[in-house]
Amino acid sequence: MKDISSTGSFIKFYLNNYIYVDKTKYIRDLIKLERVFISRPRRFGKSLTLDTIATLFETGVEPYFKGTWIYDKWTEPTYPVLRLNFLNFDKNSLEKFNNKLNSKITEFAELNQVTTYKEKEEAEDSIDHLLEQLRLEGRQIVILIDEYDCQMTANINNESLYKQFQEKIKSIYANIKDKFAIKFLGITGVTRLKDVSIFSVGSDINDITNASAYSQMIGFTRDEIKKYYIDYLKLASSYENSCSVDNVTDEQIESLLDRLAKNYDGYCFDEFYKKKVFSTWSVNSFFQSIIENKFVDFGEYWYDNGGLPSILVNYLKAHKLNIFDYLEKGKFIAVSTNDFKNPTALTTINQNVLMCQTGYLTLRSNLKYSEMLLGIPNGEIYKALTSLLAAKFFEGKIKVFNEKGINIIEEGTIDDIVSLLNTIVNSVPYDNYPISSEAMVQSLIQAYLRGSGFDVLSELHEAKGRADLIVNTDNRRIVFEFKYANNDTEAKSKLSEAIEQIKSRDYGNVLPVKDELIRIATVFNADPEVRAFSQYQLVI
Repeated sequence: MKDISSTGSFIKFYLNNYIYVDKTKYIRDLIKLERVFISRPRRFGKSLTLDTIATLFETGVEPYFKGTWIYDKWTEPTYPVLRLNFLNFDKNSLEKFNNKLNSKITEFAELNQVTTYKEKEEAEDSIDHLLEQLRLEGRQIVILIDEYDCQMTANINNESLYKQFQEKIKSIYANIKDKFAIKFLGITGVTRLKDVSIFSVGSDINDITNASAYSQMIGFTRDEIKKYYIDYLKLASSYENSCSVDNVTDEQIESLLDRLAKNYDGYCFDEFYKKKVFSTWSVNSFFQSIIENKFVDFGEYWYDNGGLPSILVNYLKAHKLNIFDYLEKGKFIAVSTNDFKNPTALTTINQNVLMCQTGYLTLRSNLKYSEMLLGIPNGEIYKALTSLLAAKFFEGKIKVFNEKGINIIEEGTIDDIVSLLNTIVNSVPYDNYPISSEAMVQSLIQAYLRGSGFDVLSELHEAKGRADLIVNTDNRRIVFEFKYANNDTEAKSKLSEAIEQIKSRDYGNVLPVKDELIRIATVFNADPEVRAFSQYQLVI
């Protein structure tokens, strides 16, 4: 069984015999476009894609591409490749950024014996000079720029520095535009911003961010996972079903793939809204955890390892988000298609477009109308988003410890727990965020608990149904069944309904067994004079 790697080096995949999901067919077609840009969230595989392109141009197909689709189809000669990863450049000083870029250009010129090259004071002038000397010599090169927007996203709340880097990036692109000496230009980033002129009218770049033909070039499809990770799928299924790998059935594998999709699939970068992909980082981390832990755990991998980019951290420092826009499962968010396709600057970007570019939302409709829809891609991102927004929304104002230092969730009584629930809902300014449904109640409580670090399961499928919310601690399991009522009379009726539901469906009696099982039926009374969990009962 091949090992899994998240390296961005294609050669390392070859040398170490790592699993490599073959995307080289896309690259053959991509090269024909000559100038391309693609935007994807962090941890998706942009860097590996660029490195694969670089390796092809630098070495050809021998020996690293044996066994790949492109091996007998690549006909290009070799070219020098100028690799620029802006993640490795300074984000706090324009001077340091300029000097580092200059040194990279000069190093490249010396390595490739461009003897007429002379370094200039400004890096954009250096690259312009380099390309002109290459043209005079009749030579061509490949330029690959990874994370072009890194310096700007890091300075979203620093207007002066943001503008300095903005002008620098504009100048760099202006001096590489339409240059004969560039055989191929590839640029990646998280955002796509018109204020750096890369995508403005007259640009020679092909923006393939939402091009259907390339929508599955970065990310995994279900068929690819089944093909390249079949040994891991069998191993995971054997753990789940307590059987040998040889006895795993096709049905068990498909069931596992269904749950994998629920948690990590759903990203759409297709303008026609037809093709979707899994998060590469999450899939790799999921299978790696099986090797390490010897059991199946649908963990939250993407958020913990780069899924909270600096751009979003910085944006949230200066902006407020409506928590309920994102916490209601299945809710779609409408945005202007023009805002989505043509964001101008980070300082004015639509917050939902930014959430999409950073991976927290994704396409939920095609792009042919004036308005389009966004939504949360999958279960992993829903959990990540609740954690993110809860931390921002509550800002540590509600303490899970009482005045005696007792953790209410881990050790508190049912009265303590319900009192905490009421503190949570009372922290919400009703004028701005009216709680108007059971789904909102559930989402708000879940967001707080998840943001506080608890193991929270929402609508967990059990033998006889789904509990609204389950919280697992080391020693106890708390099951919540929430109901929503408009007055006292309705609240009493709803409480009886919740109690019966818990009893008849036996919520909470699932493995692993906990020392203490607490099942709470509770009703939120939305009467303006109440606005609290007014009815509740411990269900034995």
